[in-house]
Amino acid sequence: MSELTTTYEWKSIPWRKLERKVFKLQKQIYRAAGRGQRAKVRRLQRLLIHSWAARVLAIRRVTQDNAGKKTAGIDGLKSLPPNQRLKLAQRLQSGWSKASPMRRVWISKPGNREELRPLHIPTLEDRARQTLFKLALEPQWEAKFEPYSFGFRPGRSCHDAIMAIYLQVCHQPKWVLDADLAKCFDTIAQQPLLKKLNASPFVTRQIRAWLRAGVMDNFQFSETPQGVPQGGSLSPLLANVALHGMETYIARYCKGARVIRYADDLVVIHPERQVIEHAQQLLSRWLEKMGLAFKPSNTNLKSIQGR
Repeated sequence: MSELTTTYEWKSIPWRKLERKVFKLQKQIYRAAGRGQRAKVRRLQRLLIHSWAARVLAIRRVTQDNAGKKTAGIDGLKSLPPNQRLKLAQRLQSGWSKASPMRRVWISKPGNREELRPLHIPTLEDRARQTLFKLALEPQWEAKFEPYSFGFRPGRSCHDAIMAIYLQVCHQPKWVLDADLAKCFDTIAQQPLLKKLNASPFVTRQIRAWLRAGVMDNFQFSETPQGVPQGGSLSPLLANVALHGMETYIARYCKGARVIRYADDLVVIHPERQVIEHAQQLLSRWLEKMGLAFKPSNTNLKSIQGR
């Protein structure tokens, strides 16, 4: 098969038709998850992961659509020509695979150039496979996620979180716990996360392989016994799974308190200071089970006057 032929084949793929097919499967997963039909969810997820449509869409997203498409992992691959994309689609058909170590780079934190945070970049093949698994897992968790969680979710943005906070504080004085989590992605406990994910053995085995793949930093290998690699396609969804349940937990013990979260930044709102202080203590214990903790320098208790 010549490169010209494979280029034509890749460009002639009926993308709209494949997108509709994948979306139909995702809707079925969402509805089954909403009804609590776990066996059906797992069957549909496996069907989606092994489908040709989902595989080529995941590869297109990683190699053509994403902003990091020209960022290389430890294998040095930055992009794939059409013939290599089709071969990768065949390799993804095998489902489970051993994960390669990630390449660690250090970048400045937004608003603080002196503080650096690690970014872990998987290989192109691992990114494509993670994107494929995300297509299957995301609709299941969208059926479960709490209404005031806004970060890294389809159809939601930071503006939605801002509006939700405004509607809570605009009418009367409120006390607000403004909190940030310390090194959230780097410290998430992996075993509690996998238990909470409660996926099929096939999916759990693959995600565990990614979490424990290790990193290469300046030709030095390090293991990753904890944390979720910030930089992987699946990582934002896994972080949201780790933090899921916070709203329900606080609502149970602090009547009237509202938790609004955007990724690892959150606020707790209530008219009474004592309730907010109690909520902070409860959340500290809740987060500890996931290996997480508040960042003291970015966690404040404030009073906001309504209109």
